[in-house]
Amino acid sequence: MSQVRTVLGDIRPGELGVCDAHDHLFLRSPRLPGQELDDLTAARAELAAFRAAGGAAVVQWTPYGMGRRAADLPELSRATGVRLVCATGLHQAVHYDSALPGRPAGDGLTGLFVSELTDGIGTTGVRAGLIKVAGGFHALDAHARWTMRAAAEAHHATGAPIAVHLELGTAALDVLDLLCGELGVPGDRVILGHLNRFPDPVVQRQAAESGCWLAFDGPSRAHHATDWRMPEAVRALADAGFGDRLLLGGDTVVAGARSVDGGTGMPYLLRGVRARLVAELGAELVDRMLAEHPGRAFAADWK
Repeated sequence: MSQVRTVLGDIRPGELGVCDAHDHLFLRSPRLPGQELDDLTAARAELAAFRAAGGAAVVQWTPYGMGRRAADLPELSRATGVRLVCATGLHQAVHYDSALPGRPAGDGLTGLFVSELTDGIGTTGVRAGLIKVAGGFHALDAHARWTMRAAAEAHHATGAPIAVHLELGTAALDVLDLLCGELGVPGDRVILGHLNRFPDPVVQRQAAESGCWLAFDGPSRAHHATDWRMPEAVRALADAGFGDRLLLGGDTVVAGARSVDGGTGMPYLLRGVRARLVAELGAELVDRMLAEHPGRAFAADWK
C-alpha cells in the first residue's frame, strides 16, 4: 500500500492534508553566506503561521549536508501539528565545500540515500521520504549525472520519489531523458521543481507528457517570473489535460524570506497564490493541487 513517509512515520496519502509541496525550514549553503535558515524558534513560528493559514503539511527538500536538522523535525511536527517530510539526496556541487564531513564518494552515494530512506538519518531515527537532486543551467554536468544515477538506484531499491531542482527551470527534458529514459524511473515517481522559472509552455507540456509531477514553486522569490505567469501556465496545462500532475510550493531558502522575518514565507502560498489561482482556475482544481496531489506525488510502495 502506498504511503507518505513523514518524520513521525508513514501515513496514507489522504492523511497528508493541505500541503506546501516544496519548502525549507532549515538550509545552509556556502552560496548563501549570512542567510542561513538555522533558527529553530523561527522555524516553529513559520510552521505555526502556515498552520494558522490552513496548512497541514510541508515537504522539506533540504538534502544531505545542507543543514536539514533532521533531529529537530519530529518535535517541530508535534508542536505545530504540521506533518513534515524530510529529504535525502544531494544538491549541486557548488552548495558543498571540501570540509563537509562524511561526504560520500563513488558508489557509496546510493548506499547513503537508501540508508537514510530506510534506516534513518544518522542517529536521529528520522527516515527520509524523498530523494532530492539537482540539474544545472540548461545542462547536466558530471556531478548531476552521478547524483541522479544514485537517486535512480535508490528509487529502484526503495520506491522513493525523486524531486529535482531545475536550475532556473531549465534542462527539464534532459533530466527526464536521464532518469526516466536511461535509468528507468517511472515518470510519476519524478517531481520537477522550478519549471515555472523557465516559462516555456512547449517544454512544460512535453515534461507533463512523461507522467511526471510539475511543481510550481517559489512564490517567495520575487525576482523570478513566478506569480504573474503562474495562473496562465497552470491553466494551459490543465486545458491540455495535465491538471492532475500539478503541485504548489513556496521554496523559502533564505531567512529574510520567512513570513516571521518580514518576507512572504509559507503562509503566502495559501493567502496569496491560492487566491490568484482560484480566480483563474476555480477552487476545485486548486484545492486538489494543494490537498490531493501531494499525497499521490510523495507516496511510495516502500520496499
